Amino acid sequence: MSANTNPKQKALVIALIILGVLFTIFFGIRALRAFRKFDGHRPPPHGEVVETDVEKIEDWMTVPFISQGYEVPPDVIFEALEISGEENHRKSLKQLNDDFYPGQDGYVLKTVKAVILAHQTALTAPAPPEPPAAP
Repeated sequence: MSANTNPKQKALVIALIILGVLFTIFFGIRALRAFRKFDGHRPPPHGEVVETDVEKIEDWMTVPFISQGYEVPPDVIFEALEISGEENHRKSLKQLNDDFYPGQDGYVLKTVKAVILAHQTALTAPAPPEPPAAP
């Protein structure tokens, strides 16, 4: 600033800079605390416990995200929905429902839950008993 600057203007600029720094520090600390608390919705690494409760599936989730968490191939889900996975893998279940089934609220969510349950049942079904050995 030049020497002929108004002292009030100089004080205002300094006050605004200090206020900006304080806001940055305040919200930075809040962001760090929230980041430390955040567990995330990461799917488990392969070989660990897989999610089985389909009621935890929500319409903001994407098919690839769900397929990792529940260990169901995304192609199986897209095939059941009769939707191409190539250009729709980044869309949420709600977006897919709005795009492909606009008159049927919650259709995609219900279908995905049913597919996951059917896939889990097929994987956990007990093996049929072996026939008795011939004498």
